[in-house]
Amino acid sequence: MFTPSDLFSVRGRTALVTGGATGLGRVCAEALLSAGARVLIASRKADACEAAAREMSAIGPCEGFGGTVATEAGVAQLAAETRRRTDALHILVNNAGMTWGGPFETYPWKAFDRIMSVNVAGLFALTRDLAPMLIASATPEQPSNVVNFGSVMGTVTQSETAWSYAASKAAVHHLTRILAAEFAGRQVTVNAIAPGPFPTNMTKFALGDEKGAERGASAVPMHRLGRAEDIAGAILFLTGRGGAYTTGAILPVDGGISVAAPPAMFGDDE
Repeated sequence: MFTPSDLFSVRGRTALVTGGATGLGRVCAEALLSAGARVLIASRKADACEAAAREMSAIGPCEGFGGTVATEAGVAQLAAETRRRTDALHILVNNAGMTWGGPFETYPWKAFDRIMSVNVAGLFALTRDLAPMLIASATPEQPSNVVNFGSVMGTVTQSETAWSYAASKAAVHHLTRILAAEFAGRQVTVNAIAPGPFPTNMTKFALGDEKGAERGASAVPMHRLGRAEDIAGAILFLTGRGGAYTTGAILPVDGGISVAAPPAMFGDDE
């Protein structure tokens, strides 16, 4: 028999969460700590990351340090620092990312260059560099886990003027499936969480006041914005024993946006 704590425990495991000082990355870090993991968090703002790690150490063993996935050299340094701090890595949460909005007519080349580098190339390169650790830490009973952060914007055909961001998240979803196929035989699961609208620093420009939050919630079939526990539950499923047989999934945490049907073409049943 098993208990809920067995299914969602990550006790004895070590995780790296990129972008783990704020937003959904911090939610993931706190959830993993609460469920028993040792958690490393890294972000480009080293001071903020170290401060966040000190705060989260009240929950469990947490270390923060500077690291970026925006460049090839940055990824190499981040991977090297991870190897320096731990001999085993069971969980990699690729959360670090950025967005860039602007009108179609003047949307710059550098917006694609920058966003695709961080959101796609950096995610791939860090996974590649840490794959040997993940594989070495995996067992048939408890695989290692890669969890990528996609977005509902990678699923719906709606840009919200974030052209490169939407394209990058669609790429993350497809890359997740490719990597899942690549690593299944080596006992490493690769899945993605595809959030809808959550109140974070990245969405503050649109959801940061009462009017914006109400507007955002009205676009969600479930009529609310995402909450911290929505992401926490998803990350613990994908990294605990309950998700050990799940790989290649793009898990929508979006209140139904990705499956909302268009208006009926032929009227209702009446």
